[in-house]
Amino acid sequence: GIILVAINPYKQLPIYGDAIIHAYSGQNMGDMDPHIFAVAEEAYKQMARNNKNQSIIVSGESGAGKTVSARYTMRYFATVSKSSSNAHVEDKVLASNPITEAVGNAKTTRNDNSSRFGKYTEISFDQSYQIIGANMRTYLLEKSRVVFQSENERNYHVFYQLCASAMQPEFKHLKLG
Repeated sequence: GIILVAINPYKQLPIYGDAIIHAYSGQNMGDMDPHIFAVAEEAYKQMARNNKNQSIIVSGESGAGKTVSARYTMRYFATVSKSSSNAHVEDKVLASNPITEAVGNAKTTRNDNSSRFGKYTEISFDQSYQIIGANMRTYLLEKSRVVFQSENERNYHVFYQLCASAMQPEFKHLKLG
């Protein structure tokens, strides 16, 4: 398969806009510089050409930019498929992200908002290869973090958010201390 090694520059770069999406759309792998959009275009073309499901695995260390790369891929699919629901499909798919992050992210020594869980996102297309929906499944990788954290690390964000909200009227019945 195709492997793309990407490095998180920890700043915004002008290489992910709609003009770049359109530049990669319809291109063959290797015709342009390596890019997450080139990988997405190849998967999209293979799906349409062979009428078979495709997978893109985004992997990396804490803070590598996996969630951002997945978001760019979803935006690419939404744009090139000219989906009727193109109104920010990736925003709809990731709308649950704040809740997911509260329950599944924690401060580590390498990243203040590190995902401690895996995500599997399935994007569904119709017969004309337009996005018709998506499903995101999450699963915890570090259950041990609930009862133990290494030095200078924290538990999942949700515990601190609940404690910070303990005095709010709607949380009084939880008896958070």
